[in-house]
Amino acid sequence: MINFITSFFLLLITLIAGFSPLSAQDSQHKLISGAYENTSFEKVVTDIESRTSYRFFFDITQVDTVTVTLQFQDKTLPYILAKIFAGTDFRFAIDRHQRVFITKDRSILTRILTDSLAPAAPTENQPTVNAPFALDEANSAVHTAAENKLYELGNKTADIGSGKAILTGTVKDSKTGEPVIGAVVYIENPRIGVSTNQFGYYSISLPKGRHELMIKSLGMRDTKRQIMLYSDAKLDVEMQDQVIGLKEVVVEAEKSVNVTSMQMGVERLTIKTIKQTPTVFGEADILRVVLTLPGVKTVGEASTGFNVRGGSTDQNLILYNDATIYNPSHLFGFFSAFNPDLVKNVELYKSGIPAKYGGRLSSVLEITSRDGNKKTFGGSGGIGLLTGRLTLEGPIIKDKTSFILGGRSTYSSWLLGQLKNTAYSNSKASFYDLNLQLTHEFNEKNSLYVTGYLSRDRFKFNTDTLYGYQNQIASLKWKHVFSNKLYGVLTTGVSNYQYSVESDKNPVNAFNLAFDLAQTNVKADFSYLLGDRHTLDFGAGSILYKIHPGSYTPQGDGSFVVPETIQAEQALESAFYLSDQFEITPKLSVNVGLRYSLFHFLGANDVLRYAPGLPKSEATVIDTVSYSSGKTIQTYQGPEYRLSARYVLTDNASVKLSYNTLRQYIHMLSNTTAISPTDIWKLSDPHSKPQLGDQISLGWYKNFQNNTIETSVELYHKNIKNFLDYKSGARLILNPHIETDVMGTEGKAYGIEVLFKKSTGKLNGWVSYTYARTLLRVIDANAGELINDGEWYPANFDKPHDFTLIGNYRFSHRFSTSLNVTYSTGRPVTLPLSYFDMGGSTRTYYSERNEYRIPDYFRVDFSMNIEGNHKIKKLAHSSWTLAVYNLTGRKNVYSVYFKSENGRVNGYKLSIFGQPIPTVTYNFRF
Repeated sequence: MINFITSFFLLLITLIAGFSPLSAQDSQHKLISGAYENTSFEKVVTDIESRTSYRFFFDITQVDTVTVTLQFQDKTLPYILAKIFAGTDFRFAIDRHQRVFITKDRSILTRILTDSLAPAAPTENQPTVNAPFALDEANSAVHTAAENKLYELGNKTADIGSGKAILTGTVKDSKTGEPVIGAVVYIENPRIGVSTNQFGYYSISLPKGRHELMIKSLGMRDTKRQIMLYSDAKLDVEMQDQVIGLKEVVVEAEKSVNVTSMQMGVERLTIKTIKQTPTVFGEADILRVVLTLPGVKTVGEASTGFNVRGGSTDQNLILYNDATIYNPSHLFGFFSAFNPDLVKNVELYKSGIPAKYGGRLSSVLEITSRDGNKKTFGGSGGIGLLTGRLTLEGPIIKDKTSFILGGRSTYSSWLLGQLKNTAYSNSKASFYDLNLQLTHEFNEKNSLYVTGYLSRDRFKFNTDTLYGYQNQIASLKWKHVFSNKLYGVLTTGVSNYQYSVESDKNPVNAFNLAFDLAQTNVKADFSYLLGDRHTLDFGAGSILYKIHPGSYTPQGDGSFVVPETIQAEQALESAFYLSDQFEITPKLSVNVGLRYSLFHFLGANDVLRYAPGLPKSEATVIDTVSYSSGKTIQTYQGPEYRLSARYVLTDNASVKLSYNTLRQYIHMLSNTTAISPTDIWKLSDPHSKPQLGDQISLGWYKNFQNNTIETSVELYHKNIKNFLDYKSGARLILNPHIETDVMGTEGKAYGIEVLFKKSTGKLNGWVSYTYARTLLRVIDANAGELINDGEWYPANFDKPHDFTLIGNYRFSHRFSTSLNVTYSTGRPVTLPLSYFDMGGSTRTYYSERNEYRIPDYFRVDFSMNIEGNHKIKKLAHSSWTLAVYNLTGRKNVYSVYFKSENGRVNGYKLSIFGQPIPTVTYNFRF
């Protein structure tokens, strides 16, 4: 009985580890012929690999003394290896994937004996059998063997001599086949390294000869490759997921990317980090986690609009697989528009913005989706209190073509309908989003990526007015590797955003208010490795904008609403860029870039002309000039400079400097402090100049305790010109001459950001503190109104102090907790101070603009994640997330409002979440 149980257990281990009994493999082994005389074992392996599909894994240092003298005709590989290693301590095993593992003084499982574990006598096609090694060693056999094998790369007949060679390749996840973004590929001596791009692609110039190539990535197991580089060559690398042990882990000291990289003001988030952070309603939220980063703020609790280093919400370029997203939120900002199950990587550029990006002044938020599993079919999903989601992925053609399809929706409208209170049952709140990503690899030089995204929101709150908006994007991306030194990416796509406000309760006044924006873009980006010290990035692109600023039409045949339509706008924005990353010395590197942008405001359009030297108003209109379709009405252009430098002080400390100038040709007009569905986007025209900005940043970076703790301090100062602010009582919706209600201002923003971050170990997270100011003043001489007598005043999003703590603690593989603590200064507001009579009417006297502030903001969130067992053979793996948002129940003020009651003006505070909100979410994957 014991023997039976033992044999059964060993058989199970065999199946899990991926090995097949030799008796089952013998019929599949290809017959091999050969003759070797005093030939090194390494050359024998190279010859066999070149003629068969076998791949060998071994430690080169163990077999360097083995020579082979053997002749054979039509023999199987097990027979050949048994002859070669007869009388030695070497053992080998062959799995069902035709991978051959060779080790010395170790036992390898090659077949199961039902009667005993004693070795069997060798036969012609069957080697000596030995007792098995442990299961955990079997799982890492491929990893270890690949690290010890010597890879001879390039033209082996060439004289290796001196000089440089270009090594390129792709780093992928061994389990899914997806590219690993931001992996560091480097050698230690001399210190040369690069990072993989969004496709997992790298290109590095190395001295010819023998190297140990190191590959590291956050959340993945470090790996290395022993290489002999003869000439330009290609080496693809697969990485395994990092399995965190409960015992203390000793981390080898290395120069961390945050210290040695050229970029500053860049924050990177993995989806693992995003899912750990507790959020309202329990669903992982990308933008909520972005708001915990230093220098990033929001004006309201229920808003996913964010402000970066003193910029307004429209000054952030949000890209999803290189397609622009104009409204990144669902349900008035309660949820972000990105399904966390499809997101792979999030990068936020606050300064040191690469030259390939443009069109916004403050930041670039680049969100990259997963390509889908290229090896096996699978899925994931979750069910929460208000939302449900499901994602399916898998190969269409194994290892070449993959798909990932995800959907998410809410059932909050159904929940509201179940409530007895008519104020809730008459309300509606629904949204959905759909994502599709297709990836096809034609060959090692050509890959195609297709992205589709659709989202829609519809809601009303105890009224007959129904709000709705939607995003639609599609993009097509082709990557081509021209050579080891040059690769390019061609991208084209469309982005559409539209909203509507409908009311049909009263048929006589039923109306439909609509707005839409369409963007078509095409661009080409190239990267050229000029040498071991120069990397050139260059490219060009164009964007065609078409905007319908608003239409007001009757709803139904019985409506007497008078139709009104604001004339459409269109423009063409183009740019080309060139940047060079130059390593002056191993310690000092610089990146110099130039981007030149052009903007053409196009007809058809009727442009009003106003009397010079007078405020713009309907009374000062002197003429109307009509332009035909496609006619250039106004042109703006200019250079944008990008400069960054890094100096390494020690192995774990550096200083960085960056300077950026940027131009923005599109403006968002809003009379709310948070992103709203009725926000209007407007193009620069003869009356509204493009926004201009420049920023200088200085940073100090240092790591402690063997690079497990990262610290950084960044100072910045930013100047802004032509930012549009609004006159008192401005009308923004359906205004045919909006230039009469806006005025140009200049701004300045400055601050300091401090970050402490621990990414490894059972306890990890970060602490950040930001001191920041954003001030504006009117510079438009013809505005007709001087806010605060022309003096500086705080912007609506000026919040000087901001503190965030994110702490995660893993008690075991199945149980972990997270804590989020947030504090910030209250945002500025303008308050009514008194009423007075003037000309027989009552007027309100207001304070200076943004003279007062709402109370400070403080919130604590807590969550627990409970995972199911980690058995390999399961139909699905599941987990539960239990969270409490606003754990202390603090009534944080969203806004203040005033009512006249009994002859007095009373002020009130409005809170969105004034009590703890517990949530439960069930997650699964298969």
